[in-house]
Amino acid sequence: MKSKSPAYPYLLWMLIFTIIPLIMVVYYAFTDSNGNFTLQSFADSLYYTDVFVRSLWISLLSTVICLAIAYPLSYIMARAKKHSQNLVVMLLMLPMWMNFILRIYAWVLLLQNDGLVDMAVKFLGFDVALMGNMGAVVLGMVYNFLPFMVLPIYTVMLKIDNSLIEAAHDLGANKFRVFSKVVFPLSVPGIISGITMVFVPTASTFLVAQYLGGTGDKMIGDVIENIFQRDKGVGSALSLALMVFILVFIVIMNKFGDEEAAVA
Repeated sequence: MKSKSPAYPYLLWMLIFTIIPLIMVVYYAFTDSNGNFTLQSFADSLYYTDVFVRSLWISLLSTVICLAIAYPLSYIMARAKKHSQNLVVMLLMLPMWMNFILRIYAWVLLLQNDGLVDMAVKFLGFDVALMGNMGAVVLGMVYNFLPFMVLPIYTVMLKIDNSLIEAAHDLGANKFRVFSKVVFPLSVPGIISGITMVFVPTASTFLVAQYLGGTGDKMIGDVIENIFQRDKGVGSALSLALMVFILVFIVIMNKFGDEEAAVA
């Protein structure tokens, strides 16, 4: 029987940085300042329903755009030569070596008035505000989380057996049928992983909207950060509601992935 002692450091880590904070969030959400049980924090959190819905919409839109960009890119990467694959992966991962805030601020410098992108747009004859709107927030989301969509899909596509594609061609299938009947079904697990890895952090992230969005583009992560300093109860209630929604989303995606795997 193998010893469980190597797992103890990880269990300790989870206890200190996951379980205990979660218990504290639950405690603050269901108690008042005197420690008495109450549901008032959840009632007060309903005031931020519009922010919650807007955050989910921005996250969904960012995830869809990431998928639309990542899937063809992953397909091209998987069919490219080995050195080309390594180069593209390195270019995708290179921005991730920088601090998250620095990556956001780089877009601030590009999109602000008289920034490089702003001057290019004005040179083309357009006069539009590139910052302080939902479009800038979505752009920041897509830029920061695109690698989390590309890598799972690319990894799954890389493992597709070429003999299956060759067999489909030998049986008379054209390129479209090969893609729709072989490549796409086998790549679904990567798509599900990518959607989960992008949607979950974008739904709970903050700072992106603070730097790139306007006053009406706040996301639930920004609200939780701000309100928790004033009212731990409402902040915890919002955090708990977001955690429950994300948990349900993950369960649904995993169930869908299991069904696809069973069909395959």
